[in-house]
Amino acid sequence: MDFKMKTIQGMKFSIIVFAAISLFASCGSSGKPSNIESKEEEKYEEEGSEVILTEAQFKTAGISFGVIESKQISGTFKANGVLDVPPQNKVSISVAMGGFLKQTSLLEGKRVRKGEMIAVIENPEYVGMQQDYLEAKSQLEYAKADYGRQQELGKENINAQKTLQQSKASFQTLSAKVNGLKEKIKVSGLSLTAVENGNIQSSINIYSPINGFVTEINANIGKFVNPTDVLFEIVDTEHLHAELTVFEKDVPKLEIGQKVRFTLANETTERIAKVYLIGREIGADRTVRIHCHIEKEDIHLLPGMYLKAVVETGQMQVPALPDEAIVDYQGQKYIFVASDRKEKTDTINRKEGGESEYHFEMIAIQLGNSDVGYAEVILPEGVDKAKIVVKGAYSLLSKMKNSEEEGEHH
Repeated sequence: MDFKMKTIQGMKFSIIVFAAISLFASCGSSGKPSNIESKEEEKYEEEGSEVILTEAQFKTAGISFGVIESKQISGTFKANGVLDVPPQNKVSISVAMGGFLKQTSLLEGKRVRKGEMIAVIENPEYVGMQQDYLEAKSQLEYAKADYGRQQELGKENINAQKTLQQSKASFQTLSAKVNGLKEKIKVSGLSLTAVENGNIQSSINIYSPINGFVTEINANIGKFVNPTDVLFEIVDTEHLHAELTVFEKDVPKLEIGQKVRFTLANETTERIAKVYLIGREIGADRTVRIHCHIEKEDIHLLPGMYLKAVVETGQMQVPALPDEAIVDYQGQKYIFVASDRKEKTDTINRKEGGESEYHFEMIAIQLGNSDVGYAEVILPEGVDKAKIVVKGAYSLLSKMKNSEEEGEHH
């Protein structure tokens, strides 16, 4: 019985010891991979923003270092706009009296000179107006002579006062009628001299009031045009200006005389203009219109062309780096600096075999204005005194991408 009890107790003890060992082993096995995994993740995160080059790779990449420089960079803001002409350089041609378009040789894009005949309008009603004028003018001459006689008779008290007043009223009425018809003939485009010489005209000639190019034709031969219709539009493109739309937030930065750099659609060459007038009213879309004079005029440009502009608002002393020191990666701007982590004694470390390693960190930055190959940079704290890669930055970015791809394959 004692032997049996001892055996049972021994078995119980063995089971307890085995369970404890299993539990310990289980805990140890589950904890260890977790710790390794976290270290690997940390290492990957570190390597994701770090690039290591061998000495040979460093020489091939052509890397050189620099520091943050203080540069005078023009403050700028962007605006959109169109090319336009002043109101006096754009003319809409219409007729004062309706009529049929009898003749024109205009085509869109054709150049015309000031005073050149561009169309002929015909209307039988023109004849009646001229006849009315000639008849009224003849009656006026009689009424004027009669009024003169009545005045002489009135001085001698020969005629009645009523007769003198009637003669005066008739003269004044006909005088007003003649003057009105005369102005109507002038406005219509008919030759008053020809009418007074007895030459009745059934058509009028239309002449270009400015030098320019035909940009719009709204009538054809035989079409009846009303006084409110626009037959043609002529634009003088020698004095084009840039009309910019500037957002309300940028209006305080504007001053007369500021330099404006702009490019047209499908062009890469910049053109220069200067701010000439600033609008005094903010539109419903919270923008202001800005009128800019183009420095070098070009007759080949056309009104209505869209443009993108950069308005320079003055120079400021700002921290800056060369454009080639800045790389773009996944929509964010970065620079590379010589690594100064505590676990490394220097940027250059040596392996056991004597080969040097060069360590670089990729740092995210923000950009401000740019000018003449330099860009304003806004850096994280502590980076302003670091050794910065100013040449070969894209070689480092390429190396980092390749390292990431190799890590993904593994």
